[in-house]
Amino acid sequence: MKPRADISRIGLEGALMAFSPLPLLFAFAGVESEDGSGWRTALAALAVLFCFLCALTLLRRPAIGKLFGVGAGLLSYGAAFPYLSTRPFIALAGSVSLIYVVSVLLDFRVGASTGPSSHSDRCLQRARWAALSALGVTAISFLFTESVHLLEICVAAATALIAQFLFLNWTFAMRAPFRMAAAVMGILLIFLWLPSLSAPLMTALIALLSLSNLLMMPRYKGFFEHEEHWWEILINHPGRILFTTFFLLCLVGSLLLALPASTAKGEIALIDSVFTSVSAVCVTGLIVLDTPNDFTLPGQIFILLLIQLGGLGIMSITIVALHAMGRRLSLRHERLLVSMTDTNHQNLVRSLATILKFTFVTEGLGAIVLINAFYFNGDSLGQASWRGVFTAVSAFCNAGFALQSDSLISYQDNALVLHTVAALIILGGMAPATCIVVPRWLMGKRIPIPARIALITSIVLLFTGTFFMLAFEWNGILAGLSPVDKLTNAWFQSATLRTAGFNSVDIPSISSPTFLVMLTFMFIGGSSGGTAGGVKTATIGILAMTFWSNILNREHIITQHRRIHPGTIYRAITIVFAGVAIWILVVMMLEITQSISSRNLIFEATSAIGTVGLSTGATPLLDEMGKVIVIIAMFAGRIGPISLFMLINDDQTVSDLRYPIQRVSIT
Repeated sequence: MKPRADISRIGLEGALMAFSPLPLLFAFAGVESEDGSGWRTALAALAVLFCFLCALTLLRRPAIGKLFGVGAGLLSYGAAFPYLSTRPFIALAGSVSLIYVVSVLLDFRVGASTGPSSHSDRCLQRARWAALSALGVTAISFLFTESVHLLEICVAAATALIAQFLFLNWTFAMRAPFRMAAAVMGILLIFLWLPSLSAPLMTALIALLSLSNLLMMPRYKGFFEHEEHWWEILINHPGRILFTTFFLLCLVGSLLLALPASTAKGEIALIDSVFTSVSAVCVTGLIVLDTPNDFTLPGQIFILLLIQLGGLGIMSITIVALHAMGRRLSLRHERLLVSMTDTNHQNLVRSLATILKFTFVTEGLGAIVLINAFYFNGDSLGQASWRGVFTAVSAFCNAGFALQSDSLISYQDNALVLHTVAALIILGGMAPATCIVVPRWLMGKRIPIPARIALITSIVLLFTGTFFMLAFEWNGILAGLSPVDKLTNAWFQSATLRTAGFNSVDIPSISSPTFLVMLTFMFIGGSSGGTAGGVKTATIGILAMTFWSNILNREHIITQHRRIHPGTIYRAITIVFAGVAIWILVVMMLEITQSISSRNLIFEATSAIGTVGLSTGATPLLDEMGKVIVIIAMFAGRIGPISLFMLINDDQTVSDLRYPIQRVSIT
């Protein structure tokens, strides 16, 4: 017997069954005839099978059901890719939908048992959800293409038949002869009407049958009434908060930047406003428009607000708001926030308040220094003030947006500007909790191990990046500068390289060795709890410690008389491999769709995934499909590592001590 706590989830079986024929449409999307492509048809047919198997196994064998569900989504996307590649906005919507569906599936949990539920109740839930889903599938079937083909009608009919058979199953469970006869009549009507091939009549029939089925079903209180408000669905789980709030902020930002008052020309292409909004919210800094010339003051203010909100982290702001509303935080909320912000679990809200204070104080001090530097460099007081504030916020949030068309190249001989921006980038790229303990660490006192790993790794990367920049570019992009300016610019590029996106030198002219170093550093990114992207310094630090321990033939990683938990090592490896997989996928998609050199596309993909913002000049050359791919890469690069942490940070349910050890030779 299924527990009553799962009764509302049982409807997912009916919904997934009703949606299972839908992938067949993707094999023929954009095709004028029903012939289609053989490989697309094969992928779609396999997706149909996987979706149906997901419906049958998701509640009984969740791990297998999730595998089938994710497979169905990926296969459907693959079948539709030729169609999506010619329609950027549909591709963007489809990609976001795929990411959301996969994240929801992977996070799906079967509730705990609180009591028995009857067979008729379970059948009712399946029938109700299937009837509702049939309406949606029918609408998609007839609106997906410009002309209605036999396939669309067959898909709609198949969905309606599934819904009718589930309704018939419920009538058998209820032993209701009248409703049973109605279900059988509905099935016969579908078979009789199908040969007519009339899309309007088929649509009307399916809508009529679905509505009549719903009317004949008893009102289920748990389905129509909830103890929670509707909006609490979006905040009762960390993953949904993260995805939904970032998505909504990007959407609102896109609308604001598309306003005539936001741009100098009065209007811009919608894809460009979306690109700029996502780049600002995800604190990346890649641009397809010139920020100081193409956006007016209101537009620049909108960009700055998006950068600030995205840099602080929507999760942090949301949790503070929930606390202000008097709502308690769940354990999953707290665990996620502890990881994101590197705060104390027992004083989470107080620590978040400290983060906000640290952020605004640091940005304020940086703005004051930059205002004076810009003013004495020749800017008017008003221009210097706005540039100082904008640059300080953009630098601390590691966004890379600048109010100079050449970023900071015109200030490459101004050490005050470069060192101030570099300091803001470094402080923003590390967790505030880590920055606060730096004085104690410099005095030789013991600090928390995570902060120590982040500090040591960051320092090593900063000085290593400076050394490589000087060694490879002394007579390259740094040529013509004095030795002091060369050192200053090398240090600045090392600081901005891993996540910020500012540049004081000509990036397209870098040498091949510098190109490889930049790719590596952009992939690593900043520290956990900061505004930076990438796989994080702690991940690389843990892997470096693991490497050294294996070289010394040590069984465990020991630091400060503490042993690093093996689970931490496994998570670090998982994050790196996931990052590499996403990087390869993005590069392949750009290579397939763009007529730009591989060198520039690889750099662009790495910069987007690491939310860095540096570019070798490929961003303005991207077509609409290329912009969509980079938008998805920036979005995934911002929320991906945090979402991945949530998936792999659950407590283990089965101890590995129950199984004997098996050694595997790898030499």
